[in-house]
Amino acid sequence: MPTLPTRPAEFHVFDTSLRDGAQQEGIHLSVSDKIRIAGYLDELGVTFIEGGWPGASPADTEFFEAAKKIDFKRSKLVAFGSTRKAGVRAEDDALTRALVDAGTEYVCIVAKSHDEHVRRALRTTLEENLAMITDTVQFLRSQGRRVFVDAEHFFDGYRSNPDYAVQVVQTAHDAGAEVVVLCDTNGGMLPSWMPGIVSAAAATGANLGVHCHNDTACAVANTLAAVEAGVMHVQGTFNGYGERTGNADLSAVIPNLQVKYGWDVLPPEQLADLTRVAHAIALVAHQPLIGRQPYVGQSSFAHKAGLHASAIKVDENLYQHIDPALVGNDMRMLISDMAGRANIQIKGEQLGFDLGDREKAAHITARVKAKEAEGYSYESADASFEMLLRDEMGVLDLPFQVQSWRVFTEERDGINISEATVKLAAKGERHMVVGEGNGPVNALDGALRQALAVPFPQVADFELTDYRVRILDEGHGTDASVRTLIDTAYNGDTWTTVGVGTNVIEASWEALMDALAYGILTHLEPA
Repeated sequence: MPTLPTRPAEFHVFDTSLRDGAQQEGIHLSVSDKIRIAGYLDELGVTFIEGGWPGASPADTEFFEAAKKIDFKRSKLVAFGSTRKAGVRAEDDALTRALVDAGTEYVCIVAKSHDEHVRRALRTTLEENLAMITDTVQFLRSQGRRVFVDAEHFFDGYRSNPDYAVQVVQTAHDAGAEVVVLCDTNGGMLPSWMPGIVSAAAATGANLGVHCHNDTACAVANTLAAVEAGVMHVQGTFNGYGERTGNADLSAVIPNLQVKYGWDVLPPEQLADLTRVAHAIALVAHQPLIGRQPYVGQSSFAHKAGLHASAIKVDENLYQHIDPALVGNDMRMLISDMAGRANIQIKGEQLGFDLGDREKAAHITARVKAKEAEGYSYESADASFEMLLRDEMGVLDLPFQVQSWRVFTEERDGINISEATVKLAAKGERHMVVGEGNGPVNALDGALRQALAVPFPQVADFELTDYRVRILDEGHGTDASVRTLIDTAYNGDTWTTVGVGTNVIEASWEALMDALAYGILTHLEPA
């Protein structure tokens, strides 16, 4: 067993999703968005939440005013800013004053630690830069603030001029900064480069932190390497948000520290909220959570190969590095043409079916493989697989039977309008409905829902949340077979159905029927 690092007596997890994470292309957080995300982070129990740059952004100034009314239970809010301008006293610098006005106990200021950035970006001398750090830290402390200093471009600065980079750390420490954070601002570091540079900075006696960007895809690894070299404060963002390729992903850093190192980073009972919080933040940020994201992604503990499933039937941990429940995630068994009998048995058990009969399980496995060969994809359509499984087990009692359907599109006064007719029987009655829509699939969806509205009124609340089409026969052009996937939501639950056909309407209709039938069977009809 490797020797694990010892947890420092004081250790910080510093989230900068609301500031650095919000710089990601495509992320635009309103004040209310930031308040919601801060609430999730506080529930989880990260040590610090960096809220933004008051004075530099009106929205951030508004956020800190609103945050004064919030009683954070587990986390401390931090205001971000910079050192004073060159040639201006700290007490006379408007942005430094704005840090005080933000009303937070903690502030974090960014300071240049790369000599070329001082000369060419700040256009001042190396000596004045050090004076700016000293004056700003001392002024903020005189106002009762506790100060962190982000040493921007520290690692690149060290490689350019190590003496000056370390001098910046020493200056911040001597001025009273409680933590000096070593920033890999350009994200160019590799894990093996971290220990020597961190050790050089540690010789100053300062408490050190680390802030890594992910341009080499090493942000999490670099963060852990810095921890093992002695830093006691880690900065990052949830889901790795941030400019360019993002920041160190705290939803991976935190469980690595807590589960792998055995450190108490979050309150023990809160670690199981990690997946929920990561998904909730993604929802507020309007960003899709990457399925393959470690620990919290939908596919983090998903198994597809039959060999894996056979082992998992013996012991789930044989193909999983941790129990997914520790971080609030679940093991998922995927059904595909790679699935073996064990996959089908495990998935069936998860859905409440006893597939201990080897012959029955083998028959269902063969049917799945045959359907997958036709183009169906059950690994991403659990609801359609359950419908298939119910059929094979002789317990599929469809809530309605479609007798006929048709759809056509015409142009009226320069506007394309689709019209669909659906005839079906449900609960002993026949229903025929004509519906219109802004496309053939929309028209069919509307007509089918209207036809079911009398026997199953709640169907009106089923929401089609996503619709995807894929051509299966590449090179065949418009006569290719297609696969459609439809996501449907109701009362907080979401399910996916699949359809395959020689045209997109046929495939979509199959997925639509399965979606509504599954929703009625599992959410409206008595079990």
